[in-house]
Amino acid sequence: MDLGLKGKWALVGGASKGLGFGCAQSLAREGVNVVIVARGAEALEAAATELRKLGTTILAVAVDITTEQGREAIWSVAGGPGKNFDIVVTNAGGPPPGDFRNWERDDWMKAVDANMLTPIELIKATVDGMAERGFGRIINITSSAVKAPIDILGLSNGARSGLTGFVAGVARTQKLAANNVTINNLLPGAYDTDRLKGTMKGAAEKTGQSVDAVAEARKRTIPAQRFGNPQEFGDTCAFLCSAQAGYMTGQNILTDGGAYAGTF
Repeated sequence: MDLGLKGKWALVGGASKGLGFGCAQSLAREGVNVVIVARGAEALEAAATELRKLGTTILAVAVDITTEQGREAIWSVAGGPGKNFDIVVTNAGGPPPGDFRNWERDDWMKAVDANMLTPIELIKATVDGMAERGFGRIINITSSAVKAPIDILGLSNGARSGLTGFVAGVARTQKLAANNVTINNLLPGAYDTDRLKGTMKGAAEKTGQSVDAVAEARKRTIPAQRFGNPQEFGDTCAFLCSAQAGYMTGQNILTDGGAYAGTF
């Protein structure tokens, strides 16, 4: 299926690895030019080298996208579209787990800044231009914890839920929806990424089990009996960016192998 994206420009955050890289890869396969962003320059350039094999323009900007200076570097990167992106995939690393009793105000502010305010700033900078051109797709990578909160992920639960509430309103404004601009959230469950491996390592150390044992126990809680892979997540992202998905907006798309057993 031709997704109608050839020649468009996308901004993908956290694209040096994991889910962000999966999204950048799937979009590049569809002929999209991609500006990839992450803080680690070496890993980001390695990702860019891999993505360039797909034949589209790939620009790598090693900055902290949660800062104003980082965002300005993206808008001014040589060869990029400025703020005239057709697609924006927001993706900042989740805050650390822990007990809310141990979190100070600064911990909360860092979580809100990265996982709520930064996506809002990216939306604010690009969405009106999208509406003027008659096409725009914004995908926010959040978390399945938005639907099924996990007690040790309180920082993530709070910040991402705030973004979800914001998107629910702005995505439904006539100026955007009537001008072919959609905003949707992608909610990953357990995917085979470094973040999941780190979480399982922590659980193994806490319980005295092996990492493999923790992983197998986690898989058994998922009806699909496996972890997701970043490429299939990226393909879902690419579809939501497609011409065919133009009637979907303000939605929370859960991709978790059936793990969430909430209301249907």
